[in-house]
Amino acid sequence: MEANFAQRMQISTAWIHTDKFPRKPNTFRRFAGRFKEHKRLQVFVSAQFRPVRDENRHRWASFQVSCSYNNSQVSTLESESLQDLFEEEALILKNKSQEIEPYLNGRCIYLVGMMGSGKTTVGKILSRTIHYSFCDCDKLVEQDVGVPSVAEIFEIYGEDFFRDKETEALEKLSIEHRFVVSTGGGAVIRDENWMYMSKGISVWLDVPLEELAQRIAAVGTKSRPLLDNESGDAYTNALRRLSTLFEKRHKAYENAKARVSLENIAAKLGKDVCNITPAMIAIEALEQIGNIL
Repeated sequence: MEANFAQRMQISTAWIHTDKFPRKPNTFRRFAGRFKEHKRLQVFVSAQFRPVRDENRHRWASFQVSCSYNNSQVSTLESESLQDLFEEEALILKNKSQEIEPYLNGRCIYLVGMMGSGKTTVGKILSRTIHYSFCDCDKLVEQDVGVPSVAEIFEIYGEDFFRDKETEALEKLSIEHRFVVSTGGGAVIRDENWMYMSKGISVWLDVPLEELAQRIAAVGTKSRPLLDNESGDAYTNALRRLSTLFEKRHKAYENAKARVSLENIAAKLGKDVCNITPAMIAIEALEQIGNIL
């Protein structure tokens, strides 16, 4: 169990971004988190940061992970193995971006998928990798309406109003170049939205519903207006509602020019879906985009 848990910690830590921490030359931080592996483990992560910049000015941090259970140390994962993981993913991203960038011709990339599928996180990685700008379509609507969240727009004006504004935003983006666009989960339901997105490259981030429900239950549904109306078990409610939405939308998602399946990535890498990092998803997205260029 110790080796397996150490491996899971290695993957999970890849989600930690150094820009979340104080930018001092050497900073010691401790974090606590719970992970489930037959029993609950209390995990303490100690990090000694040593910022390093590579030739592309990417900022890395060297740190050490120590795991403990019932105040007894289980294992320690050396920082170099984590840094190697970051560097390996960054190198693959760089190589794949160099392969496809000449053939993109500045076309925008539109990420579609269910809520919680990681469109914003993956989109930011892709935009940095291929030297595009990033745009969150929901944020454009919020700025246009002057309301700070999609949930509030739904509450004040209703869903139809939001969908109209979403279409207006996609129309404006359709004449732009060199953008990675994170679309709303329901953007795919209107044919005219597909007309605008067809001027670029649409990519469907296909995440199993069970994984989506786990993610959403973990962070809450306050920002998800189509989910935030039920009491009871958060995971069960999220899964039920997501299943209903997916039944209505999955045919529309299939209109995307490329599909990135987390189940396929997990099978290819021999990992659980929950251990697939945003960088791994971005790598697969570049590969699938390359296949259609």
